Amino acid sequence: MNTSDSELALQAGNGDSAAFQVLLERHYDGIYRIAYRFTGVREDAEDIAQAVCTSLAVKLRSFKGEARFTTWLYRIVVNAAQDLRRRQGATSRLHAAYGEVSELMRGAEADAARELNWLYDALQRVGQDLRETAVLVLAEGLTHAEAADVLEIKESTVSWRMHELRKELKAMVKAEA
Repeated sequence: MNTSDSELALQAGNGDSAAFQVLLERHYDGIYRIAYRFTGVREDAEDIAQAVCTSLAVKLRSFKGEARFTTWLYRIVVNAAQDLRRRQGATSRLHAAYGEVSELMRGAEADAARELNWLYDALQRVGQDLRETAVLVLAEGLTHAEAADVLEIKESTVSWRMHELRKELKAMVKAEA
């Protein structure tokens, strides 16, 4: 089907279940991936993805097509991840999951896992705004303009946050050396 996401979203918002199914098939992996990158925990990412998908049918009624569908959808996923973080105190859950990952990895994989754990830990220390921006720009590969749309901020703010993130990460590395 060559129908655009925006057209499908408008159709689904008007009750077209086939259009809704196509949207879910196209975007479920992205929904899950973003949720996982925000939480770092498979079960939490699955919960967020399920919640987003189940609420999407109702939320599509409010989609006006003023922004790209993916920008609108990513905003919903980001909001769901933030809601989950507020409800559960994500820091302790992330550390537990990282410990499990470290125990499962050996050799070179263990080194890579430690580096990833360090990065996730470092992202926890830099603050929510910088972390959200980093996930969208670095992990998801969004442009600064696209990340700005998702986060509902100016593009220059995204650029500034990325600059601040680099400074803070360099300072952390230097402090640990």
